[in-house]
Amino acid sequence: MRIAYRAQSLIDAHLVKDALEREEIPAFISGEYLTGAVGQLPAIDYVAVMVPESSIEAADTIVRQVEAQLAEARTAVDDWDGDAQLATDTP
Repeated sequence: MRIAYRAQSLIDAHLVKDALEREEIPAFISGEYLTGAVGQLPAIDYVAVMVPESSIEAADTIVRQVEAQLAEARTAVDDWDGDAQLATDTP
């Protein structure tokens, strides 16, 4: 097994795993249960999505697509938060 994705959160890991499995690439989340042990610390370097060696190239394409979607969603949330803050600052 090889690491296809190092997750920022457990939710991100599951999104990637689900996307891989939809494309019939077997995937496993390593470190999924360690997040409870570290409490509120970020999951970085604890949680990873792993795939078989033979599927790493196909997985890379899918991981990049999911990463792009996650980045777009985070930007939209940041923009929305900024707009909401401006609305509350205006008298």
